[in-house]
Amino acid sequence: MSDGEPIDAGPPAAQGRSGDDPEAKARGICLRLLTMAPRTRAQLAQALDKRDIAPEVAESVLGRFSEAGIIDDAAFAAAWVDSRHAGRGLGRRALAAELRRRGVAEDTVRDAVEELGPEQEEATARRLARRKLDATRGKEPATRIRRAMGVLARKGYSAGLAHRLVREEIEAEGLDIEIPAPDPE
Repeated sequence: MSDGEPIDAGPPAAQGRSGDDPEAKARGICLRLLTMAPRTRAQLAQALDKRDIAPEVAESVLGRFSEAGIIDDAAFAAAWVDSRHAGRGLGRRALAAELRRRGVAEDTVRDAVEELGPEQEEATARRLARRKLDATRGKEPATRIRRAMGVLARKGYSAGLAHRLVREEIEAEGLDIEIPAPDPE
């Protein structure tokens, strides 16, 4: 090497100029987002698109991240179902809707939601109904029932399950009140 030749410092990313390398920029964006919170492949793809990363570069980076296990929509969905069911008391329908909004594929959504057993879902719904009924003691029975049914509906439980559980909890209190059956779904 002569004195006049420039020293090769490697690829632009190694020189700290990731702005010159679209793949390095895409990797950086994905890694920053993933350090803040778990993300789905669709969420990362959307973020890359917003930052004007070329689709072929985004697909290449996302493909490598998926192969390496850095992006795993199935693991994301399973963790999401566990967390949101335990923490927020969400039912299967609400959980599935949230996963779909995050771009998780339908078969992955179905698999994750099926991991939530009917017994577990019912137990959580029963706790929610009981908590709402306890919080509304002293109010008119119709108001208490309407509020308990509303909580369960907003959390994604079926009308049939909500009706049955609220009826059972009202009967356990010793009240003999007719609760109108829900409209067929």
